[in-house]
Amino acid sequence: MSKIIPSSELIINSDGSVFHLHLRPEQLTDRIILVGDPGRVDMVASFFDEKLFEVSSREFHTIGGTYRGKPIMCLSHGIGPDNIDIVINELDALANIDFTTREVKPEHRTLHMVRIGTSGALQPELKLGTPVIAEKAIGFDGVLNYYAGRNEVADLDFEHDMCDSVGWNPLWAKPYVVDADPHLVELIGRDDMVRGNTISAVGFYGPQGRELRLPLANPDLNRRIEQFSHKGRRITNYEMESAPLQGLARLMGHKAMTVCSIIANRVCNDATPNYKTAIHDLVGTVLDRI
Repeated sequence: MSKIIPSSELIINSDGSVFHLHLRPEQLTDRIILVGDPGRVDMVASFFDEKLFEVSSREFHTIGGTYRGKPIMCLSHGIGPDNIDIVINELDALANIDFTTREVKPEHRTLHMVRIGTSGALQPELKLGTPVIAEKAIGFDGVLNYYAGRNEVADLDFEHDMCDSVGWNPLWAKPYVVDADPHLVELIGRDDMVRGNTISAVGFYGPQGRELRLPLANPDLNRRIEQFSHKGRRITNYEMESAPLQGLARLMGHKAMTVCSIIANRVCNDATPNYKTAIHDLVGTVLDRI
């Protein structure tokens, strides 16, 4: 017998849409572009051949349509790993739960999700505007630790090595390391992109080593991260969403990856707020390859 999901666990709105995203199952496409900024959805959709629907709810803005004749949608997830937990669970529910009977469907539907974002570099050679694929994503957020099977999808050797090397504070959530889907990486990654190892932080300021008025508990952490290497792999950049995206996708049987444009270099103390052209070009590249 199929598992039946209670209404308290999966809230379905009166119009048949899922609780937060306000999307209905028939609107879901197999290829999904994810962005943080709700306003960026319009820019992505400007590439589409046609727009078939548009839905907005809180920070979740979705436009569905076609690109080169194939169905596709762009969805904004807002900022942070907690939002990714909502988005991926609700997208999976739309794909793999019957909203009429609340039963898990017997045939699994696989989604292909690519997040396009912005990021801060942790290595001096990464210049502003460089696209970096999170080939490995390192979650400092702890989201994946709440799900069974976490160890089966994580690179435990990388985790243990990093925690020992940087002197991980036991007050913080245990890090997890998850690979991007290799098929998507090969499909989208070319010589014009760096294959990196990306930290997903739980915040923008203190959790990424930024100090304004409040002093940091471990002010030396970023220097240790920059110097760390595991089997020749150095940590390349910071952002806030790639690890829970890739981890939850792997647990649920979906394909996911993140590619970010570098808009700041934390080592060189360099940054640009004028990154929209680089993001526009990156969106076009991903759409051509997905």
